[in-house]
Amino acid sequence: MSDTAADIGRAGTDTAGGAPGVGAEADAGRATPIRVIEEELAGIAFNAEGLVPAVVQEAGTGRMLMMAWVNEESLRRSLETGRTWFWSRSRQEYWCKGETSGDRQWLREAYYDCDGDTLLFVVEQDGAGACHTGNYSCFYRSFGGGAEAR
Repeated sequence: MSDTAADIGRAGTDTAGGAPGVGAEADAGRATPIRVIEEELAGIAFNAEGLVPAVVQEAGTGRMLMMAWVNEESLRRSLETGRTWFWSRSRQEYWCKGETSGDRQWLREAYYDCDGDTLLFVVEQDGAGACHTGNYSCFYRSFGGGAEAR
């Protein structure tokens, strides 16, 4: 576990669009909040829309699960609650992965790259997986291998 994952506190979680707080009791045993350090957040290079891509990787296997967009608030929510929060560009709202599907992601570590323009969330994945198609990973199609799920 990274040094930034050492601070264990507790903040609640919620469904899409809302503020953290609802569902905290159910998540308390699984969540691993990560301390928010303002200087680290200041180093993130959000794009013109205020977003940065977050790649989600499964703890233990290293498997890439998905990519979604994060703004400063959803990044804070992810770190503070120990759950993955994203910004939906199409719906223009926050969403906590798994609140609708039950396929929750429990944040274990969070990193930012050398340019500060990409995030990596290392998670424990619950349920059927990360992809809305029903595949475990969104990266189930390979170039040169056709479009069949692996």
